[in-house]
Amino acid sequence: MSKVGLTFKGGIHPPHFKGQTEHKAIEAAPVPKVVVIPLVQHIGAPCEALVSKGDQVKVGQKIGESKGFVSAPIHASVSGKVVKIEARPTPSGSRINSIIIETDGEQTIDESVKPRGSLDSLSPNDIKAIIKDSGITGMGGAGFPTHVKLSPPQEKNIDIVIINGAECEPYLTSDHRIMLEMPEKVLFGTKAVMKVLGVKKGIIGIEANKPDAIETMKKAAENEPEIEVVQLQTKYPQGGEKSLIYAVTKREVPSGGLPMDVGAVVQNIGTVVAISDAIQIGMPVVERVVTITGSAVKEPKNLMVKIGTSFRDVIEYCGGYSEHPAKLINGGPMMGIAQYSDDVPVIKGTSGILILNEDDAKTPEASNCIRCAKCVDICPSGLQPLTISKFSLLGKFEEAEAFNAMDCIECGSCSFVCPSKRPLVDSIRIAKKEILAKRKK
Repeated sequence: MSKVGLTFKGGIHPPHFKGQTEHKAIEAAPVPKVVVIPLVQHIGAPCEALVSKGDQVKVGQKIGESKGFVSAPIHASVSGKVVKIEARPTPSGSRINSIIIETDGEQTIDESVKPRGSLDSLSPNDIKAIIKDSGITGMGGAGFPTHVKLSPPQEKNIDIVIINGAECEPYLTSDHRIMLEMPEKVLFGTKAVMKVLGVKKGIIGIEANKPDAIETMKKAAENEPEIEVVQLQTKYPQGGEKSLIYAVTKREVPSGGLPMDVGAVVQNIGTVVAISDAIQIGMPVVERVVTITGSAVKEPKNLMVKIGTSFRDVIEYCGGYSEHPAKLINGGPMMGIAQYSDDVPVIKGTSGILILNEDDAKTPEASNCIRCAKCVDICPSGLQPLTISKFSLLGKFEEAEAFNAMDCIECGSCSFVCPSKRPLVDSIRIAKKEILAKRKK
């Protein structure tokens, strides 16, 4: 390993912009008067409501369930009364059937919430059942149900678990603060994942720009011979699954393949902490750490926020807007989704709320491609973004597919380095949607 750390091919070095919040401890956001809890916060089958208008609910109570395997149940983050069940806008851009709960201020915890026992007393299937029942999904933003990720086919020989502590998105510091403030939970959740998969090797990868987190996690893992903390080079998108696997193991996930094809499973820092809470306390996913930051918010913070709290309520707790918000983003600036309103709820995948002013949000004007190939050099997936984008803009989606458009991880590195400011990642995203729509037919 070099002094700067392990890394992958390609990648970029955007400004970090983490200084506003990286030294701010996690605060508990106040319980809002109303929460809006969408019945889809994950990749997979939607949940059906288990409660009706007028029902009283408690913290941790299951309020949404699906019959599908690729899905994750939904739980009440507050105690109170269900006042409506209706379609509401969510950070995904869709209107999703949601359970609206008026809080009673009591935060009464449901009787089902109780410790599930020690890791030694639980079998791998027990742990997996707890993870499924607790509604745990990828907390880095992807939202893939964790129990599915921990159910590889028998022929896949998994021999390493990698915990993603890279947090390579500019502005975001929620994972950084979790590692500093909850290292024991990170380790407990990592050991739980390793036990489920029967793996004897766990690696926690952290970027070099978080030396305090590296030191804290190394100290916490001193007596854990099966878990190693490694330093990663500070480079975007170091936290992408395939990039991270290559950096740590030098194994290359094949085109169209999954991490399990090279014997690896990757989990996010927030996900393993949620697993720890589900086992040690018995609490399902009802809250998460969110970084609220950017040039148009008065007091940037890292907050523990109840799922279903509106962006507006969270921003108000941070002092409100410091100037006109020109762009509001769920997530980070590279892969986050811009919002048209602050009347959307924090969901399981909301790692950050980014509020930008007019100057920072300005979209540069695109000009003609000069065929400099910078996008090809830096693409972490080894693609030709300019070619895929060209075919997408011409509506030639079969040609885009032939150039492996589906391998694009939508990291935005190509758009960042493009001197002509071409809409590369946006057009590739459109191509992927069209290709998927055609496959479904």
